[in-house]
Amino acid sequence: MTIRFAGDSGDGMQLTGMQFTATTATVGNDLATFPDFPAEIRAPAGTRAGVSGYQIHFSSRDIYTPGDDPSVLVAMNPAALITNYKDLKPGGILLVNTGAFTESDLKKAGLDSNPLTDGTLSGYRVVKEDINQRTMEALADTELSKKDKLRCKNFYTLGMVYWLYSRPLEPTMEWLKEKFAKKPELAEANTKALKAGYNHGELLRLFQGHYEVPKVENAPKGTYRNIMGNEALAIGLVAGARLAGLKAFLGSYPITPATDILQHMSLLKNYDVITCQMEDEIAGICTAIGASFAGRLGMTTTSGPGLALKTEAAGLAVITELPLVIVDVQRGGPSTGLPTKVEQSDLLQAMFGRNGEAPIPVIACATPSDAFDCAVEACRIATQYMTPVLLLSDNYIANGAEPWKLPVIDELKPFPVEFATDPEGFSPYSRDEKLARNWAKPGTPGLMHRIGGLEKDAVTGNVSYDPENHMKMTEIREAKIMGIRDSIPTPQPHGAESGDLLVVAWGSTMGATRAAVERLHKEGVTVAHLHLRHIWPLPQGLDEIFSRYKKIVVPEMNMGQLARLLQSEYPDYRFKKFSKVMGKPFRARELKAHFAEILEEK
Repeated sequence: MTIRFAGDSGDGMQLTGMQFTATTATVGNDLATFPDFPAEIRAPAGTRAGVSGYQIHFSSRDIYTPGDDPSVLVAMNPAALITNYKDLKPGGILLVNTGAFTESDLKKAGLDSNPLTDGTLSGYRVVKEDINQRTMEALADTELSKKDKLRCKNFYTLGMVYWLYSRPLEPTMEWLKEKFAKKPELAEANTKALKAGYNHGELLRLFQGHYEVPKVENAPKGTYRNIMGNEALAIGLVAGARLAGLKAFLGSYPITPATDILQHMSLLKNYDVITCQMEDEIAGICTAIGASFAGRLGMTTTSGPGLALKTEAAGLAVITELPLVIVDVQRGGPSTGLPTKVEQSDLLQAMFGRNGEAPIPVIACATPSDAFDCAVEACRIATQYMTPVLLLSDNYIANGAEPWKLPVIDELKPFPVEFATDPEGFSPYSRDEKLARNWAKPGTPGLMHRIGGLEKDAVTGNVSYDPENHMKMTEIREAKIMGIRDSIPTPQPHGAESGDLLVVAWGSTMGATRAAVERLHKEGVTVAHLHLRHIWPLPQGLDEIFSRYKKIVVPEMNMGQLARLLQSEYPDYRFKKFSKVMGKPFRARELKAHFAEILEEK
């Protein structure tokens, strides 16, 4: 089932959706979510620009996406209704708060007529309810102001939807008690509203019945929790530092949609984490480089505009060959662009956005829970190869949620760092079999050496302007990065081992792509999905995989950046582009339709 909550940005739709998500995770369903909110801090109330939405897809089996079309749409005002109703499945349930459909409300939404009465909604099962009035009645015996009572209407609505889908109230009631521990009157009021909404559905049977979605029966055993992508990244970065035997340092500047990583990591001081909110993006990455120079594992988080500002300092990390993890949570661009919408358009910036020959490995998260594993992997590569690493996430992953099976700590493979301590024959540019140079903490007796942005002598580390030496150092840095391929696995196609079509994807397109391919596969089409986590260097063995399929398509939320990269690296194959740059993720349905068109092409 798929539900979308939509209302004004002050109606608490994100909170409502997150509570439904948390409860659904407790019940044991698989789930995926898609929050969608305006960029304005407070857009004019009741306008289309101020609509905030939250979609959740939940099931008794494994799912990969937040769903194509909602089965239920909750619309708290006319603007929310008119901007979302076309996505609702034909015959789907539409729960409308009629208390917000006054002439003034319709005018704010830019409507000339009332869609509840003009036939606009004739193809849906419309449930009209004055939720404003019902909430006021439920809280009549409380001493809250009218304004505060109306703020509880989202929990009244949540109670109605809980009844519709047979969800328990207890997890939300416990959350309210904890959330408003210092204001018990608010906890009590929201709890009353929640129960009243549930009872309203129970007594009046507004929805002609209700549904049950049983828990996933064959899920791998273990302890699960609900997790969002940014939080998974924060936990993964701390875990990665500890697996390296280092202490984490995060130097960052707040930017949508990456700020939550800084906020989450600031709560992990008990794991020897230091976080510094710096005055700008440049200071954020420079403090992280300084932390790595001092023997910690430096990290910095940002989005596309901030990554552009960090460019020169990223080159400094390349030439000093210090470990550094740079997280880019992508959003719509260019410039400020669409700060709360999703895009994958920073790939080529991550690949080439530095002056000189400055190769940096690039990896990309696929889902909120995958963000943990990718963060650990970024830390491994950074420390084992003494290099900065770019880790790409995006707004869809950052604010999306799904169940995460907690890893068994003892089963996480450590990759401890060994600092240079012996002054006998020490050189800062002595290298191991991976071509990673020595890492010496400043202040270690007898290990004084030069470090900085000027080119270094390949042996002594002193400043060098020798042409042959610069050529040699450039080749070494390149060979070191390309050598990372020896430590990463070749991804395997999901679906047909060979056949008519291979879909190559990366990042958050994974879920919709996997779902679309599986639907085609069930129809007898020989199609497969190959998902890339390591974007640079590309894994070994891709050439052989590409050779097994007649056609290859690359769906991306950009204008074809990975396709362009693959075409340059594998010129013997033709990579078809399929681009979407709308601030919204792919839907499995649209991907399936496009793949079918490609299969029909002569």
